[in-house]
Amino acid sequence: MKQIVTGIVAHVDAGKTTLSEALLYQTGALRKLGRVDKGSAFLDPDALEKKRGITIFSHQANLQYQDLKLTLLDTPGHVDFASQTEQVLSVLDYAILVVSATDGVQGYTRTLWRLLGHYQVPTFIFVNKMDAIGADRQKVLTDLQNNLANGCIDFESDNFNEEVAMTDDDVLEQFLDNGELEDTTVQKLIQQRKVFPCFFGSALKMEGIEEFLQGVQRFSTENNYPEEFGAKVFKISHAGNERLTWVKVTGGSLENKAVLYNDQKANQLRVYDGSKFDLTQNLVAGEVCAVTGLSDTYPGLGLGKQINSEKPTIQPVLNFALDPKDNDIHQCLEALRQLEDEDPQLHVQWSSHLQEIRIQVMGQVQLEIIQQLLLDRFNLDVSFGEGSILYKETITRSIEAVGHFEPLRHYSEVHLLLEPGSVGSGLKFTSNCSLDILASNWQHQVLSNLQSKEHLGVLIGAPITDMKITLIGGKASNVHSVGGDFKEATWRAVRQGLMELRNTGSQLLEPWYQFRLEVPQDQVGRAMNDIQQMNGTFETPEMVDGSDLTIISGTAPVATMQGYSQTVNSYTHGLGNLECVVLGYQACHNAEEIIENKDYDPLSDLENTPDSVFCAHGAGYPVPWDEVPQMAHMPYLYPIKK
Repeated sequence: MKQIVTGIVAHVDAGKTTLSEALLYQTGALRKLGRVDKGSAFLDPDALEKKRGITIFSHQANLQYQDLKLTLLDTPGHVDFASQTEQVLSVLDYAILVVSATDGVQGYTRTLWRLLGHYQVPTFIFVNKMDAIGADRQKVLTDLQNNLANGCIDFESDNFNEEVAMTDDDVLEQFLDNGELEDTTVQKLIQQRKVFPCFFGSALKMEGIEEFLQGVQRFSTENNYPEEFGAKVFKISHAGNERLTWVKVTGGSLENKAVLYNDQKANQLRVYDGSKFDLTQNLVAGEVCAVTGLSDTYPGLGLGKQINSEKPTIQPVLNFALDPKDNDIHQCLEALRQLEDEDPQLHVQWSSHLQEIRIQVMGQVQLEIIQQLLLDRFNLDVSFGEGSILYKETITRSIEAVGHFEPLRHYSEVHLLLEPGSVGSGLKFTSNCSLDILASNWQHQVLSNLQSKEHLGVLIGAPITDMKITLIGGKASNVHSVGGDFKEATWRAVRQGLMELRNTGSQLLEPWYQFRLEVPQDQVGRAMNDIQQMNGTFETPEMVDGSDLTIISGTAPVATMQGYSQTVNSYTHGLGNLECVVLGYQACHNAEEIIENKDYDPLSDLENTPDSVFCAHGAGYPVPWDEVPQMAHMPYLYPIKK
């Protein structure tokens, strides 16, 4: 049979879990159709999910349709759990994007679409709730084509072959010659993400489900996997006292009792179906299971020949301090460490000096869920203080940065080129240094050390992002250089370059929301004034057909718009609605105020010093960062601009 792993993704309330339920029922995997609103959905087995009526954790289900063996991975739909959804995307053969016919493409739908493009996941689209009043097939399709991709095509229309052919010049030429398209041609275009098949129906009423299954069966193809063993970890969970490592096998086969990571064996291979599982002795490439017996694994880890995933693109934007109330703070820390094991993006920070725990989250809903998990799972009744914004820093122009480390009997010098990167690009590391200047082993040391640390900016000590760091030169001693020397020189070089740019080339960044505000017509003026007061921008308001509501879309800083939904609810008497999705990091709207309040002294941050160490008369001595250019042993390749 054809083995496919697919994930179902959607904006919250689009009907993602209901579609999963319908697919399982249609194929006989379920005897009774469950409902999210009644807490009986097969893929929302957790008590907290039943209580909330939303998917919080990703779950697995399995079904067969004709010659198709489909592994379904249901994912969270709320924007606050986007990082958990992103973990799953890296192991998908295909994605199923669910869009509500009445709501169309929403803010989080666009975020999911960007993620699917980032991970290059071929995507089928199911337009749900076509039975709702006002649902318009052509209107939704136009919305998909305008806001997602021109390749969104109605595969239930009589002329879909012609529309598919229009997406590729070579295919169009074949179509004009033959008057038809082979299924293999269509499959290839879907694989290349040039075509996105769209199907329409109502998952709740089981309408369009058979047609959708036929489409997935007909137009999906199985991957070709290498013979050597490989697997990708995409999730960590805990069942009672057992730790589960969820993997997709990406090459060869996975055998029970195999040594997988850090000399740890796979005690059991569990193939889950909802909350139940079957044990198996081996899995072949393309299959998914949960492994017991591994303690050091993490989402994104590659096993065997599989390489690790890149760092996730979805990053938390808020920071909260834990109030343990009457609980032991160390017991709280232990519990949060387990939750961090499942979601590394929590970034649990413990200050022994302050006896304080801080965590990072996407929003208020996630914080409430964590609070409830601590109570349900660990019997810890805690609360959280007022949240603070997670800032980042970047640079606006290029600089050559130098670090020198030469205490007695040690030697290294590193020259780096720091350049601004595109928005949202994170940190990129590369080398453009001749092996005649610096041997490959030292270059490897530099690049490894660049990646091994979170580099902090010099404005408020926030993490650096959107920057390209290139190794352009360096110097080693045949007698005295060791690997640790290049770690010191590399880290000092980064900070030295940032100090050069502190006053004229550094920029403070803050997270921004993309928002969609729906308010009654008589409150539009109030809303527009509020947005301006929050340093936001907006497009021309649009009236909602057949109602007294107006939609205002735009962007605003998270710092100013956070908590605004309660205000909207108050002044519209419950008639308004605010939907926010984190757009990413942009220039901070009140940078001078934040920098002044933080009062960060980069020279006092000894763990991130910009100064270098030189040697004279048989002893090492410190040299301030601004004197390093004159002291460097290797000439600068780029002139210093003040």
